[in-house]
Amino acid sequence: MAEEQLQTFLEKVRQLNAFVAQSEAQPELRAALAGCSSHHEVVALARAQGYDIGKRWGEPVADLQTGKLVGAGNLLQSPCPPAGEERLDVLLKSPDLRLERIHSCAHSTASGQWCEQPQSEWVLLLRGSARLRFEDEAGTRDLAVGDSLLIAPRRRHRVVATDPDPGTLWLALFWTPSP
Repeated sequence: MAEEQLQTFLEKVRQLNAFVAQSEAQPELRAALAGCSSHHEVVALARAQGYDIGKRWGEPVADLQTGKLVGAGNLLQSPCPPAGEERLDVLLKSPDLRLERIHSCAHSTASGQWCEQPQSEWVLLLRGSARLRFEDEAGTRDLAVGDSLLIAPRRRHRVVATDPDPGTLWLALFWTPSP
């Protein structure tokens, strides 16, 4: 084990121990912990108390200044952006192609605004769910994990809603269509 990995592991153990001690000393915190039904809920509860226990073995660490992952990344692991926001990471870019990883947290396109780009766009939902609206359709479209969608160039659309923390993860591929 590299020294950096060892230090990351030991710090997580220290924070876990401190969180356990605090939950044993505070009955309301212990009750909240007992009410958690998933890893994400426990991590969020610990985060609200000032502890960072969410890192798993080998999970990359986010640079707190930039929000970018340091080291080899896992597309499914990253800190959730603040509620109402989304973070874009360009994974691949060439003159004719761009691949982005988008992490949305309780995000929606501003009221009255539409997204419209000159490129074709294909999106795949990796985690969470989303609701989209197209200007030329009466209703909304609900997307779940594994759903993909092709959006033609200049087709006006908007994000109606995405999941709260841990958020919605998208993979989006943009390319310029052939004439």
